[in-house]
Amino acid sequence: MKKIKIGLAAQIVVGLILGVIVGAVFYGNPKIVTYLQPFGDIFLRLIKMIVIPIIISCLVVAVAGVGDMKQLGKIGLKTLIYFEIMSAIAIVLGLAVANIFHPGTGIDMSGLSKTNISSYVNTAKGVSHHGFADTIVNIVPDNFFNSVSTGNMLPIIFFSVMFGLGVAAVGEKGKPVLKFAEGAAEAMFWVTNQVMKTAPIGVFALIGVTVSKFGLSSLIPLGKLAVTVYGSMIFFVIVVMGIVAKLVGNSVFNIIRILKSELILAYSTSSSETVLPKIMEKMEKYGSPAAISSFVVPTGYTFNLDGSTLYEAIASIFIAQMYGIHLSIFAQINLVIVLMITSKGIAGVPGASFVVLLATLGTVGIPIEGLAFIAGIDRILDMARTVVNVVGNSLAVIVVSKWEGKYDNEKGKEYLKSIAKKNNENLDAEKEAV
Repeated sequence: MKKIKIGLAAQIVVGLILGVIVGAVFYGNPKIVTYLQPFGDIFLRLIKMIVIPIIISCLVVAVAGVGDMKQLGKIGLKTLIYFEIMSAIAIVLGLAVANIFHPGTGIDMSGLSKTNISSYVNTAKGVSHHGFADTIVNIVPDNFFNSVSTGNMLPIIFFSVMFGLGVAAVGEKGKPVLKFAEGAAEAMFWVTNQVMKTAPIGVFALIGVTVSKFGLSSLIPLGKLAVTVYGSMIFFVIVVMGIVAKLVGNSVFNIIRILKSELILAYSTSSSETVLPKIMEKMEKYGSPAAISSFVVPTGYTFNLDGSTLYEAIASIFIAQMYGIHLSIFAQINLVIVLMITSKGIAGVPGASFVVLLATLGTVGIPIEGLAFIAGIDRILDMARTVVNVVGNSLAVIVVSKWEGKYDNEKGKEYLKSIAKKNNENLDAEKEAV
């Protein structure tokens, strides 16, 4: 009898379902947190362990291969222009959806439970004067090793780009360094593949803990908000990103097909970090140059959070509607501008979406206390916006590659064929085993 080979995506789904069941059965039982949390924490730590070495080594190799600061400058400018356009579209769509469907109208706040958001408030106070200009200044690290230890992505990217240019500039003398970086990148991708094998266990633990803490019943009073957010996310991916993908001769469904396992993992863990290395690897296999995928994906992790900005726009109007506050068109235009700035100014901060909202709501007269009512289901909403962020950054790689005229269509088609063939082989193996 042959063994049934179950793919990683299916394993993660099984872990997700079992986590929901266990969390629901043992709802409110603190022992679940005690037993499961360490497994979830270990998985997230394994991911954090590999992300920065992969980004540094891949960027050094890619940039040294280009070796042209002017060319890299063009890639960077095009990347940022695309990020800003997509962020603006996401915010405007979020405001439009909230104004059309009114998810916050008619909600009885006395029936809602409040969640402690003091940790987010403290974080927001620390960055309340942190604007877009500060973000630009902080791109340049004053201490590279401090940036590595804190996981501050933009200074790491800046240093890696400059170091890669330096390796290229010194010619023959830089070749040993380049060889080391290439070897390090290969080794870290091997480590990534090993870490990913533990993903189902990590997902089971993280989801089990989440459901046991908040329960499925916490969704019911705020069900309209959850449906609005999820509906908007699906619309944004299929329609907005679908149109963008079509304009560059691609398909958003191809991206989803390629990143099936990564999207399920990102959804389950609510973390883009867990899939960042694999996105870089797969986008390169799908036809984008290493120099572009290695630069766009980590930068997008900070600057291109379409799902987060879409959610922030909906949540802002939701809280205003919950309190019966009418926002004029001018107030909403102001909200768009402020969200465009704050979402970039404090990117990378833990709980960034909540911190952005705390820094934003007061500027348009919306009570920040309203966030305490939706904090309980934020994990469920965060799962959706993480998926949109991942798809958005993957699409950005293709757009910039096409814009630069360096996307390899044939390589992309071959990769799609190889995935389809692998899926068919797995199905055949399952049928034979049955």
